[in-house]
Amino acid sequence: MPDLLIELFSEEIPARMQARAAEDLKKRVTDGLVEAGLTYAHAHGFSTPRRLTLAVEGLLAESPTVKEERKGPKVGAPEKAIEGFLRGAGLTADQLEERDTPKGAVYFASITKPGRPAAEIVAEVLEDTIRNFPWPKSMRWGAGQLRWVRPLHSILCILTDETGHSVVPMDIDGIKAGDTTEGHRFMGAGRFAVTGFEDYAAKLKRDHVILDAAERAEAIWNDATNMAFAHGLEVVDDKGLLAEVAGLVEWPVVLMGDIAEDFLGLPPEVLQTSMKEHQKFFSVKNPKTGRIEKFITVANRETADHGKTILAGNQKVLFARLSDAKFFWENDLRVARTGGAAWLESLNNVTFHNKLGSQGDRINRIAALAREVAPVVGADPDLAEQAARWAKADLSSEMVYEFPELQGLMGRYYAEAAGLPTEVAGAAQEHYSPLGPSDDVPTAPVSVAVALADKLDTLTGFWAIDEKPTGSKDPFALRRAALGVIRLVLENGLRVELNQLHTKANEIAGPRENSSGEQSFADVNELRGFFHDRLKVYLRDQGIRHDVIDACIAMPGNDDINLLVKRATALQAFLGTDDGENLLQGFKRANNILTQAEEKDGVEYSFGADVKFAEADEEKALFSALETAGAAISSAIEPEDFAGAMTHMAALRAPIDAFFEAVQVNADNDVVRRNRLNLLGRIRQICLGAADLTRIEG
Repeated sequence: MPDLLIELFSEEIPARMQARAAEDLKKRVTDGLVEAGLTYAHAHGFSTPRRLTLAVEGLLAESPTVKEERKGPKVGAPEKAIEGFLRGAGLTADQLEERDTPKGAVYFASITKPGRPAAEIVAEVLEDTIRNFPWPKSMRWGAGQLRWVRPLHSILCILTDETGHSVVPMDIDGIKAGDTTEGHRFMGAGRFAVTGFEDYAAKLKRDHVILDAAERAEAIWNDATNMAFAHGLEVVDDKGLLAEVAGLVEWPVVLMGDIAEDFLGLPPEVLQTSMKEHQKFFSVKNPKTGRIEKFITVANRETADHGKTILAGNQKVLFARLSDAKFFWENDLRVARTGGAAWLESLNNVTFHNKLGSQGDRINRIAALAREVAPVVGADPDLAEQAARWAKADLSSEMVYEFPELQGLMGRYYAEAAGLPTEVAGAAQEHYSPLGPSDDVPTAPVSVAVALADKLDTLTGFWAIDEKPTGSKDPFALRRAALGVIRLVLENGLRVELNQLHTKANEIAGPRENSSGEQSFADVNELRGFFHDRLKVYLRDQGIRHDVIDACIAMPGNDDINLLVKRATALQAFLGTDDGENLLQGFKRANNILTQAEEKDGVEYSFGADVKFAEADEEKALFSALETAGAAISSAIEPEDFAGAMTHMAALRAPIDAFFEAVQVNADNDVVRRNRLNLLGRIRQICLGAADLTRIEG
């Protein structure tokens, strides 16, 4: 079985596109080969700034011969129908076979598709892959029609087996496949031939190209951390930057440079962001002080002066960049020390949304709502309002205008410079959180109050103007905002009623013009349903079944998220036991019998069961068990001891099982029958007091 090696060699591929492109090449080629009948053992994709590579091991030498039988039209069918069938099958009339079927005589065609050599199939599949490659952006060059992310220079495509290697014959817009490639742009020795993947990878490394992006990243990180350690420093971890830099170089050479003394007083996040965004530098910090003191850059070549010239050039450019950052920082500090009034005033002229007013309007709403939320979360209302009014101030700062990703963080620094309370500074940074499932949730009461107010205002506002998420579209990140509220409530153990919060947000915001041009408020019930949908997603990720969540959402108090989750957690644990599963079956049996009887009789059997009409011992025992368990379950639910309630429910399993085993509910005696049906109604009433078990599957 031969091995296949493909390399598409071009000008520099943007780093952000490389990993996806290597996967796309692998998937499209291997899918095409398998579809054509060529199976394989293993496939691996690789990328460097100038090449996409695919190595396929254990490929079939040729596709197998395939025999296929097709059923055609009836004998005696119109001539055009028969001709069409013959054309599709690639046969002549004398090659058809007549067979008798239950529907009469029918033509059948036996088609044999001979196998094809691997080279022929590879050429077809690779050409189709190249011509239809899904680059996010592509270009044409010269006079050809081929599109690629950057000009494509050469195609290496060879099949290798125990007898040697051979080039797969193909030509795409004048680019003929061959068995040669070239190494590093500056340190390579020119083009060279290869005989297979191992030879290819070894010769590339000899010519200063590390083919595997993961190997390049590991080399960068090891050299960088060792270099920093030698100076008693640490490299700031940044996996995204590491992956990007590994896509910028084929032969990484790590260099460490100094940051001018003028800039060491800048906040470390400012230094880190400026160096990362503009220069793709890693930050190196002093672990004792947290101060960024040096930088790491990664060159793409070795030099005779061991990188001194490269470092000098980088430091010169970095000085200019950091001079800008220092200028922004100093200007912003002057504004902050005056109380930031100019920033807050300018936000009145910044539109948040044409139907929701300016950023200034939004700040007023958030401040009013934060004051209302504060007592619920244990925050001081005055501090919560003050924090909400400051929280967006840094959006007008020069630093955040240059580096939007620093919003919030700079608000904290500027609040500290303005001498504002610690709680206000903390809320400025934390009120955006949580932004994602792995983001930390604020715990400081003032921060929680502002974070909740910010997200609730967003949700009620966009709901009122009919800008709701649809399908996969959520341009205003409302799903993220709802999940943020859920996590803030759950992870801080807050007892809040969503309906009240939505109503209060509506009152503060006032009516808004909806999609019909009418003034309206956000629909509170609709918003609660949206939160329940988000909660289902959140709890499913925690392992709680969707039907368990539905059973708890159907209960009173379902706008209290913490109450709902406590109930769902207890119910899930209960249903995971034998007692829980069997009791569920007993409940469903009782409920089914009741439902049928109530439909037939036109009455509801939910009261009046009397033990004096009980005949069997099992029947009397169930009366006693229901009386005991009913009181115990109610007593447990009152203080929200749902686990305790489920434990008391478990005690009903045995008497319910015994009742159904020994007693016929639909007795001949009508009084006994009605009494037993009312007894089943008591089972339903008690069980539904804990959760709506009708919604549980199984």
